[in-house]
Amino acid sequence: MLELRNVSKIVGGDTHIRDVSLAVERGTLNVLLGPTLAGKTTLMRLMAGLDVPTTGSVWFDGADVTGVAVQKRNVAMVYQQFINYPAMTVYENIASPLRVAGAAADQIDKEVRRAAELLRLSPYLERTPLNLSGGQQQRTALARAIVKNAGLVLLDEPLANLDYKLREELRDELPKIFAESGAIFVYATTEPHEALLLGGNTATLSQGRVTQFGSTIDVFRNPVDLVTAQTFSDPPLNTIDVVKAGAAFELGHGVRLKAVDGFAALADGAYRAGFRPHHLALESPSPDAGELTATVTVTELTGSESFVHLDFAGQSWVMLAPGIHDFEVGSQIRAFIDTRHLMIFDAHGRTVAGVDAGTGRGGHDGQD
Repeated sequence: MLELRNVSKIVGGDTHIRDVSLAVERGTLNVLLGPTLAGKTTLMRLMAGLDVPTTGSVWFDGADVTGVAVQKRNVAMVYQQFINYPAMTVYENIASPLRVAGAAADQIDKEVRRAAELLRLSPYLERTPLNLSGGQQQRTALARAIVKNAGLVLLDEPLANLDYKLREELRDELPKIFAESGAIFVYATTEPHEALLLGGNTATLSQGRVTQFGSTIDVFRNPVDLVTAQTFSDPPLNTIDVVKAGAAFELGHGVRLKAVDGFAALADGAYRAGFRPHHLALESPSPDAGELTATVTVTELTGSESFVHLDFAGQSWVMLAPGIHDFEVGSQIRAFIDTRHLMIFDAHGRTVAGVDAGTGRGGHDGQD
């Protein structure tokens, strides 16, 4: 187990990591999800021993390793900006940790060729990194981490420089590659979509804090607060101030949403509502959906879907609509909010009701 106990990191008076406590088990894949500058890389450097926490401690398998140099730990790390030995062939780059460990020649050859085949590098084993594409260089760094058999493998946005097809393939393959190793894997990303594809566990980060940690699908479905919900939503979470009055939420401009199921138990008063872009629709998804009229500001076509940017009561929203919808900017369209998937936050941003969260259930039907 890797455990961070009340860890903080302050650099030049700026707090990069703020009082983080986190425990991750062997044989698990753990995603650090957050925007740029949320603290993901700093947290990984503390885990690896590349940096020492200002306060708090780092433990590995029951031993306090705070301040123990990375060279004395069995750690592998792959960065978005790949690092390879330029004078060595791809084969020797991949083999290097095994040679340092004193592995037998036949074992080295077997492990190198297995990793190369897995990462589509077999045709390039005799090339040097400078004769590879950026994606091939990144795959070489990944292969080296795989053969090292480290107890802790840290992957800092390792797929960011790969082409789309290979990135999708590796996102699917990585959990399988690491499943039986018994190591701890920590994978940093800015993309909620990537976290969901990888599965495992996810820690959401914001401004150096871990806002929530748990199984990836549970954190996605049941964010504990508004910050976590926003971190785990791309396109951005749609939000609006509402007033709970009896059996409805009032959005203004005469729009009311039914307070269905668990929402009905909420005390009357002011809240902030949130819902994801695919829960805003052009057609009513249920009899309880709320109807409103909004102004189109931008439409982005992706081929099979349309991102329709809307303005409602001064709030900027995004609708993810299946199919091609080329609305004219400034036009008025009718839209529906799926009330079964609302998230309701109090004045402090804490989740008080939602799909599966807080004080009530919003009629969750499994479609998130």
